Amino acid sequence: MDSIIALTGDGFVMCAADMTNARSIVVMKEDMDKIMELDRHRLLCMAGEPGDVAQFTEYVQKNVHLYQLRTGVSQSTRAIANFTRNELAKSLRKNPYSVNLLLGGYDQHDGPEVFYLDYLGTLHKMPFSAQGYCAYFILATLDRYYKPNMSEQEALEVMRKAIDEVRIRFLIKQPDFLIKVVDKNGIRTVSK
Repeated sequence: MDSIIALTGDGFVMCAADMTNARSIVVMKEDMDKIMELDRHRLLCMAGEPGDVAQFTEYVQKNVHLYQLRTGVSQSTRAIANFTRNELAKSLRKNPYSVNLLLGGYDQHDGPEVFYLDYLGTLHKMPFSAQGYCAYFILATLDRYYKPNMSEQEALEVMRKAIDEVRIRFLIKQPDFLIKVVDKNGIRTVSK
């Protein structure tokens, strides 16, 4: 029942995720951060089974750090996306993870990028995307209001419209969303 959303703008990526951790009919937590910081310029939005999400995303985060320690070079967003996709595809044949991800990052050469990854190992670069049940409601909203090279304020308005759509249309209550932005200066949390 996770909802994660990401979009690119003029020199930044904006990610949003609901903060509710629920299983079946029980809400366990309402302040969960579902947007993991992989490094200074990469965000990984996560949805899926809590155990699989925690194990797989920490595995990816630690391997990103290990690569940087070994080589002294930070991987690009595309390289991290391909590594993550490869690990999902390998695990699919052995012990599959029930995780869906949106990877957003900013690179000096490539600029802002968002990658869609699902539990089957699908990888696709997109200007905006959503994972979870919210995708049924907000992809049309994002398609209607998204414009390439939006300012951060315009992107925040589009994100608010998408979140409002989830709150209106979705049967399950998701009261709080966390919004983070990554750009050339790094990662920061944006007030809703």
